[in-house]
Amino acid sequence: GWKDAINITIINFNKEKMQITWATRELFHNENVSFFYTFSESKHKVWKPCTTYLLDQDYNSGCLFKTEGPTLAISIRNSNGSEELFSKQLKVDFYIKPSPPENVTFCWEEDTVTVSCNKPERGAHCLRLELQYKSKFDKEWQSRTAKCCSVREQGFDPRKCYSFRVRLRRRVPECNIANYSSDWEAETFWMNGTLLDSCNDDVTPQPETEIVLSCSLAILLMLILSILLCKWQRVRMSVLPAVPDPKYPFADLFNDHNGNLQEWLDKNDHVMLQTKLEYEEPESITEAESQQEDGENSEKPGPLEKIFTFPEAVENNDSKAAEIACLIPASNTTAPFAGFNILMNDDMYVML
Repeated sequence: GWKDAINITIINFNKEKMQITWATRELFHNENVSFFYTFSESKHKVWKPCTTYLLDQDYNSGCLFKTEGPTLAISIRNSNGSEELFSKQLKVDFYIKPSPPENVTFCWEEDTVTVSCNKPERGAHCLRLELQYKSKFDKEWQSRTAKCCSVREQGFDPRKCYSFRVRLRRRVPECNIANYSSDWEAETFWMNGTLLDSCNDDVTPQPETEIVLSCSLAILLMLILSILLCKWQRVRMSVLPAVPDPKYPFADLFNDHNGNLQEWLDKNDHVMLQTKLEYEEPESITEAESQQEDGENSEKPGPLEKIFTFPEAVENNDSKAAEIACLIPASNTTAPFAGFNILMNDDMYVML
């Protein structure tokens, strides 16, 4: 009975090749066993020896051979084939592993993508197309499955780069005993309907133009706030002028006298008096000097009171220019000029 309990792995690669594997070291104690198979359903079976073994540390651990019919019988024997260690008969169509999808296409419509592939010639009703995708901001793959051979998904952000991969899955238990899927098709990278080499250059989902615009708006906002702040300071100063702190112009009042006004006035009386005298003395001296000079000038005969007469050249109508003189005559004095007498008073002078 233990022979029927041996666990083996059976894979039918798209009805083209069969692969049978077993755990040699665990089941057969590292014995190098031999493998035989047949697709004949008659009572007299013709067994074929394995020609392509799979090895595990130099021990036979599996066999790879061509699929030749719907029913398979296998036999695992000792190294010389004289003793059978395990045997099994099965339907190969329940162990099919599909091939990867062929001619995969991506169709983008705004935030929606439709992924399609070629429909297999046989067994398409047993297959489902699986789509997985993720952006570089996602930790896990997002999965979407639909009937072969088209799947549609929406909600993609046009500012993000996405990785896509697809595969075909065999329906269980309707078509398969084993839950087999094909290998993943080559991974592709898309951003807003554009095929890219990779998503490594997609550092940020924001385009460069949006970054420049955001920086410009931030600088403009700071400039406007600065202008408004200056305007507010002017308005505040005009409406609520600052009250000066008395401790600065009267520092000695608060530092030396602790705000005692009477003590500060008593101490500063002589200083104020001395300052007043210093301002008054120069005025007194200047005034005295001015009076002294006026006295001296009054004693001396002023040359301005002298009456100047014109040279003879003027009386004789000489063509040469006459000399120019300033005359300040006495009150109601008559001044002769070119045969005319001019009456002068104290408030007038004549330039000749």
